[in-house]
Amino acid sequence: MRLIETINAVGSVLCHDITQIIKGVTKDAVFSKGHTVREEDISVLLSVGKEHLYVWEKEEGMLHENDAAEILYELCKGEHMKPSKIKEGKIELIATCDGVLKIDSAKMNKVNALGEMMIASRHGNFPVKAGDLLAGTRVIPLVIEESKMNRAKEVCGEGSIFEIKKYVHKKVGIVTTGSEVYHGRIEDTFTPVIKDKLAEFNVEIIGHIVSNDDHEMITESIMTLLEKGADMIICTGGMSVDPDDRTPLAIKNTGAKMITYGAPVLPGAMFLLAYYKGNIPIIGLPGCVMYAKRTIFDLVLPRIMTDERLRIRDFTMLGQGGLCLNCDLCTFPNCGFGKGV
Repeated sequence: MRLIETINAVGSVLCHDITQIIKGVTKDAVFSKGHTVREEDISVLLSVGKEHLYVWEKEEGMLHENDAAEILYELCKGEHMKPSKIKEGKIELIATCDGVLKIDSAKMNKVNALGEMMIASRHGNFPVKAGDLLAGTRVIPLVIEESKMNRAKEVCGEGSIFEIKKYVHKKVGIVTTGSEVYHGRIEDTFTPVIKDKLAEFNVEIIGHIVSNDDHEMITESIMTLLEKGADMIICTGGMSVDPDDRTPLAIKNTGAKMITYGAPVLPGAMFLLAYYKGNIPIIGLPGCVMYAKRTIFDLVLPRIMTDERLRIRDFTMLGQGGLCLNCDLCTFPNCGFGKGV
């Protein structure tokens, strides 16, 4: 690549796109990489402020921005995503299915620390839909050392930076707890909320049992649904520290392994997650899920629906960003709720 005066560029091959910017009208390439400059192009190039041009001249050990961008894209892409058209060293990643976006943040940080290249993405661990923009990548200079791109390959190692985990079909059992509901003293307004949230995913509700506050009855209800083939159990209510709230004990008595009882999220501090026989999630939902717009359930449910096996660290990291501001106009997930460090 070499720099020449535009007036002397006829016959030369452009090694980068030439962009025209007219505020409120256009920001697009008037000439693309590889274009051979003609006599009639000179006035156009001068009108967009290009008195000098970089024209192609292959140099050993250096890569053009677009060639380097292809390498960067290969490091980023996972299954179920496709690239945008490459332009000025930039490629975007676009989802081709619904699911939850997973990001290897350590790898992404290492690549961004190399300089002269960048990756910017939406937050990981949140749902995406087919057609959604996931990330943008760009090589900053017009040409970059091939050795630097090789270094990016080294720091990434095996596996891609981005992944979309697809949702799986689940057979769900719901246990509604509370003597007041069991005896018909009040209407069950909790279960309809859960069904509405589950309706966003590929689920089949195979059973719904209403139990009183007796922990043995709650345990029996859970086991009944498991025997019917449920591969996820949701228990509503009975999650606080009042003497009559026995749902955590009932879940423990199924033999399920407790992952967390409590989480640094508001609303949702009394959330419980356990796994029965290692892979069947049993969820205890606090009362806030019934009336709050968004809670920890909205942060956790999509990930569970991909069969991700959550661990205690997944919850302890939620503290920063774990406070819902209960805005009059809810814009979740386009807000800070659930987006920690």
